[in-house]
Amino acid sequence: MRQAAGPIMARQVGEMLGVDVSVRAKLEPLRGRLVRLVDRGWLRKLPDGRFTTRL
Repeated sequence: MRQAAGPIMARQVGEMLGVDVSVRAKLEPLRGRLVRLVDRGWLRKLPDGRFTTRL
């Protein structure tokens, strides 16, 4: 997240981590992990679905 220039989608996070983002079944667990980080206060989820660091 910190390497990104701004808010990013879960698909972009998957690309950075080397996850096969063309398969939805691989992308949804990653999205779930990002939402858990939002719940814990480590990330922030914007209304359009993008994620960003919490500042």
